[in-house]
Amino acid sequence: MRRVVVTGMALASPLGCDIETAFSGLQKLENCIEYDKSLDEYKRLNTRLSAYVKGFEIPSTYNRKVLRTMGPVSIMAVRTAELALEDAGLLGDEIITNGETGVSYGSSAGSLDAIIDFYGMQIDKEVKGLNSGSYVKMMSQTAPVNISLYFKTIGRLIPTSTACTSGSMGIGYAYEAIKNGYETVMIAGGGDEMHPTEIAIFDTLYATSQKNDTPKLSPSPFDKNRDGLVLGEGAGTLILEEYEHAKARGAKIYAEIIGFGTSTDGTHITNPNRKTMGRALELALKCANLSPDKIGYINAHGTATIQGDIAETVATEGVFKRKVPISSTKSYTGHTLGACGAIEAILSIEMMNRGWFHPTLNLTEVDAECGNLDYIMGEGREIKTDYVMSNNFAFGGINTSLIFKALTSDY
Repeated sequence: MRRVVVTGMALASPLGCDIETAFSGLQKLENCIEYDKSLDEYKRLNTRLSAYVKGFEIPSTYNRKVLRTMGPVSIMAVRTAELALEDAGLLGDEIITNGETGVSYGSSAGSLDAIIDFYGMQIDKEVKGLNSGSYVKMMSQTAPVNISLYFKTIGRLIPTSTACTSGSMGIGYAYEAIKNGYETVMIAGGGDEMHPTEIAIFDTLYATSQKNDTPKLSPSPFDKNRDGLVLGEGAGTLILEEYEHAKARGAKIYAEIIGFGTSTDGTHITNPNRKTMGRALELALKCANLSPDKIGYINAHGTATIQGDIAETVATEGVFKRKVPISSTKSYTGHTLGACGAIEAILSIEMMNRGWFHPTLNLTEVDAECGNLDYIMGEGREIKTDYVMSNNFAFGGINTSLIFKALTSDY
């Protein structure tokens, strides 16, 4: 089996649209949640909180023809892919277009305004506002398709529309594609755009935070007084590359991916299953040929929902059987849905390489029902470790776990 490394990374997030800005935001220990006045017009919507991407700019080179098939999620996906390829030193390289590069990318849905345009036809009984690009914007595979079109890749295209695990699943399947010799390079990750209908989905499930008067105090993953999640948006793209190819061209290597595990609950569409969640972690450790004691930090899914936090942490405790350091990036960014697995993977790699790990914001007293783990809270923590794990869990009972290894002298 071939080794797989990360040679390029880029993000668009509520923390910012470059890694240095985002990391600086983590160290400031302040979240990105705001009162969203645009939600005031929606009657019977309980939450008014959200976290929008900050600092994202559409390049002038993205003309009308380029943007014809792109909604907001595709624009963020394509732009972060472009920046990640540039970071990897592969932008414009022949390997992108010769069949040795594939795309593994996902979002929980296509662009929702385009979907609404189609529904409008049913309501008004008139075809209006639709064009040749409308369907491409709305389809669930819009992000990976637009990435492939923009960069003219002809290798594998793996759409991963698996709700909150779309980004991590995109990374995991990209890892497997290179590991098994199908591709040399993969553009991997996920994204999602903010839309009031997305917020309403979680609101109807009583899963959203209603701390509307104190947005900076929410979400509060693992805390006994948590009251739900806050929706965010963004995109994250990682360039994965076969190790020998990266080494031969002198590429900068951020980390090696050594483990990926995924499982499904097969029980309930929304209620998490601790046993099968834990199985994803066990599969990642088995894939990495690593004992649990080697993992120095876990980036949790940590959405601040009542049942989700309990199930995840109890499952984690069951696998690790020790107080492993853990924190939730969503306490900063909100839940960025299909983007979260990619954004959190990028930040986990950065924290591992810098030796500083962010706390879970707004965590003052851990819920007694949560697992017995080492919750990083209050301040960030310096940890020297060569191995980090990033976990995500999605509606539909879809579970993922990724393990990254630091660049060491044995490279």
